[in-house]
Amino acid sequence: MSKTPPKPPVTDPASPYESFNSKKLHEAAERALDHYLVPAQIMATPYIPNNLFMVNPQSDTESLLVNACESLASATVMLGNFAGTLEGSNRNALLGIAQVVMLGELAVNQALDNVVP
Repeated sequence: MSKTPPKPPVTDPASPYESFNSKKLHEAAERALDHYLVPAQIMATPYIPNNLFMVNPQSDTESLLVNACESLASATVMLGNFAGTLEGSNRNALLGIAQVVMLGELAVNQALDNVVP
């Protein structure tokens, strides 16, 4: 008993551009791929700080660090107090923010120790 090998599938030898509206379909597919795969160019405006509230340029580094440390310490306390009024995931999120602020406070404290031995 001899088996005959399967016949290969019939393929259309025509170019995708030779059939009806295939060029339009190809262009649409290219636009869709470009939309999802090519990174968008972000036309962001440069950041211009508002000078309504400005730090005194004559302030010394130690004073600036002390003020930043006190502000961060106050923010940590406020976040902790507010987190105490919440439950569940909102409480966890607020405690996470409080921890990030506390880590910033620790970094400023270390910078202050480096500036003022």
